[in-house]
Amino acid sequence: MSRMSDALVSWRTALRIAWRETRRAKGRSALVAAMIATPVLALSAAAASYDMFQLTDGERVERSLGAADARVTWDYEGAIEQSPTGDLLTATGVHRSATADPEPATTDEVTGALPAGSRVVPVWDEQRWDWRTADGVGPVPSYGLDLADPVTEGMARLRAGRAPTAGTEVAASEAALRRLGVDLGGTVELAEGSRRFTVVGIVELPDNLGAVIVLPPDARTDPPSAWLVDAPAPVGWDQVRQLNDVGILVLSRAVVLDPPPVQQAPQSEVDAQTVAIGVVLGGLGAMQIVLLAGPAFAIGARRRQRDLALVAANGGSPAHLRRIVLADGVVLGLLGAVAGILLGAVLAVAARPLVEEHLAQARAGGYRIFPLALLAVAGLAVLTGVAAALVPAFVAARQNVVVALTGRRGATRSRRRWVLLGLVLTVGGTGLAAYAAVHVSANLLLAGLVLTQLGLVLCTPALVGLLARLGQHLPLTPRIALRDASRNRAATAPAISAVMAAVAGTVCLGVYQNSSDARSTEAYRPNTPPGHLTVVNPLGPEQRAIPAARLDAIADTTLAATEVAEIRVPGCPGWDPGTCPNPFVEVVLPPQQRCPFFDTQRPLTAQEQRQARADARCQSTQETYSRSYAGLVVDDGEALSPLTGAHGDDLARAVATLRAGGVVVTDSRYVVNGTVTVQPPTVPTQGGPLKGGEQPAALTLPGHALTTGIRSDRAIISPKALARAGLVDHQWGFVIAAPAPDAAAEDRFRAELTALATGLGVSVERGPAPSDDPTLLILTVAAGLITLGAVGIATGLTAADSRPDLSILAAVGASPLVRRKLSLSQSGVIAGLGSMLGMSIGLVAIVAILTTINQAYLATWPGADPYPIVVPWSILGVLAVVPLVAMLGAGTLTRSRLPIERRLD
Repeated sequence: MSRMSDALVSWRTALRIAWRETRRAKGRSALVAAMIATPVLALSAAAASYDMFQLTDGERVERSLGAADARVTWDYEGAIEQSPTGDLLTATGVHRSATADPEPATTDEVTGALPAGSRVVPVWDEQRWDWRTADGVGPVPSYGLDLADPVTEGMARLRAGRAPTAGTEVAASEAALRRLGVDLGGTVELAEGSRRFTVVGIVELPDNLGAVIVLPPDARTDPPSAWLVDAPAPVGWDQVRQLNDVGILVLSRAVVLDPPPVQQAPQSEVDAQTVAIGVVLGGLGAMQIVLLAGPAFAIGARRRQRDLALVAANGGSPAHLRRIVLADGVVLGLLGAVAGILLGAVLAVAARPLVEEHLAQARAGGYRIFPLALLAVAGLAVLTGVAAALVPAFVAARQNVVVALTGRRGATRSRRRWVLLGLVLTVGGTGLAAYAAVHVSANLLLAGLVLTQLGLVLCTPALVGLLARLGQHLPLTPRIALRDASRNRAATAPAISAVMAAVAGTVCLGVYQNSSDARSTEAYRPNTPPGHLTVVNPLGPEQRAIPAARLDAIADTTLAATEVAEIRVPGCPGWDPGTCPNPFVEVVLPPQQRCPFFDTQRPLTAQEQRQARADARCQSTQETYSRSYAGLVVDDGEALSPLTGAHGDDLARAVATLRAGGVVVTDSRYVVNGTVTVQPPTVPTQGGPLKGGEQPAALTLPGHALTTGIRSDRAIISPKALARAGLVDHQWGFVIAAPAPDAAAEDRFRAELTALATGLGVSVERGPAPSDDPTLLILTVAAGLITLGAVGIATGLTAADSRPDLSILAAVGASPLVRRKLSLSQSGVIAGLGSMLGMSIGLVAIVAILTTINQAYLATWPGADPYPIVVPWSILGVLAVVPLVAMLGAGTLTRSRLPIERRLD
């Protein structure tokens, strides 16, 4: 009991000393508190924003039901089973669309199935209708909702004007008005020009703040998606089950807000992997703070070493000294936590409109701050402060009292066991990360990166001491900077480690993301060359044909097209499914070109997998050219260039092959001695079904495999060859060779195309979708900020600790410019060394990981495509410039006048 009492007294004294030191060293204390408060601010703002956007059951029900008691859909004939939240679990009945005479449920049928006295209001969910826009024609999400009915209150909000009621009125969001190029009171028109509407209101849907149009029920002629129910009494769970028996799915306000005791839906479980990843990432972030704040505590302990030595000389134990330094972490951690949480909550509230409109594209539920999360963040801040002061505390407790009282620095050599432990952790962490990458384990991958980073942190002090030996060959100021870095390793090494870890992580992610994008691009199969447009006629030639001359003129005026080519595909004579049910022509892969392991039913041995990997015939899993209408094109060579992008002698040989009645493919395995084998479709017997049909003999035709142009799976067959197969060709659409249009040009083209014919499909080949993940950009910015922050902190603290050295320089006649050069050199040591090590280690680590992954892929068959190693030079360039910026900043902001210290007698 006495020991506990002594410990409490000791901690109370240590906290009083820490609070006094905080007030005495306001600048350093504010710096450390700000470093701790910065991530606390970010986490607090994120937690509060997350809580605001996590809708409660009441908020979710209001957006789905408005003021209604329930929302019902009737898509099944027969019993179904649902969860209390309105999710369909099982359906023993038949979907209405699958019945012999599919008919959607009507409003009267729904009303008759509900309790007496119920009123229903139809609603239509989102549909992308084509409208006349400011530049032409474009799709805008369109809803059907009676905004004038009180039962829909909460599902939408009128910001101006009034609710549309007549069949010629609509309400639109502000984004939609900008898209359509009209104002409130203006007129909008469907793309085909069949209907015009007056915009009488500006509406906002809380779950979709983008461009939307809301039409009243009188303006809709299609069946409703669902019905809102205004019942005479709340719709309970028993009523929901009764409605399920006839196939009606119900979302009930009463059931959602007061669910039944036995939940029918499977309960959501916490994703253990997500939690583990969050914990590891949080640990990485806390480690960065510890590395950045650690130098401040180290410098603080260094400046107070005489005071600590006096405590030790007067009977203070090492535990007392540790507590005094650790108390600094507790006090500054609390200050950072309070400041960060307050500022984070204010930031979340202030930024809520911006987050709603520019990030979430949806309204938050309410103003909330997530108290439990903020409490956890506060605990993390205090823990981070204590962790940052941990190493300086143990160093201060082990200092030599006599050396400290004389003002000398003592030993600065790194202990070998820590260096060896760092090397072991670095090698082991890299190996674990490579193993995890092969086995696709995010938890192990992050654990490996954490171990690697810890190992590098432990090795950094020894590396700093090793590099300091090179200082004797450098000019004055770099030599002093390297000497100070070696003498103050407790302050310099963590800052270098923080920069190194941030840069290495960014480089690893950058190389991986670039390599992954390159891998996706390599696997991408375009339909046409980049920028080309495809116009598809979904109605078929038996109903209409697109006039090629008029389409050519439209494409020339709106898209600056260089070529318009018609696409024709195989079809049946007379379009009689009874005589030609399957107008597909198969391009047969020769037996000698088939992979011998493709049809193996048993698992391949390791040796067989290596043989399959080495066999060129097994490099592709594509076995036939059996294609749908869009895959097999009929052409005599006119559309070959805009369709495939082939050019030169390759294009000339392909055109000659088609005009000779042959077939052009993109896989050379299908061509044997200049010929291709084609299997015509099965021909049914006279008056008999397909299964009784005869298999025609295969045709041997001239063949050519393209070696230029896009990598597609499309085969092109000549009209002569198609006629030999017993089929005819018909118009499928057009391909337009033109520069990739912007949104305005595409809208203009759609508008002209709609005037030509309605219902035509338009697509633009823009290549593989670029990665829109902002993680790399965020990490690059974060790495730059960490580098600048670490450099500024460490340089400032080192300068404060080296004031006696600066005074000596002034006393011996050094010019004021030396001070600036010294600060520039000190920042260069930290930023330059940290960035150089980070880029080197990051590149080595990610190359090792990707190489291991590729080796694992190449060892199995069939396996995934390997990752090409693509270095993000732009990211490396930014990271290389950041140290220069930090050096210039340190040199510019440093006071050039050297201090003159008064001599102590």
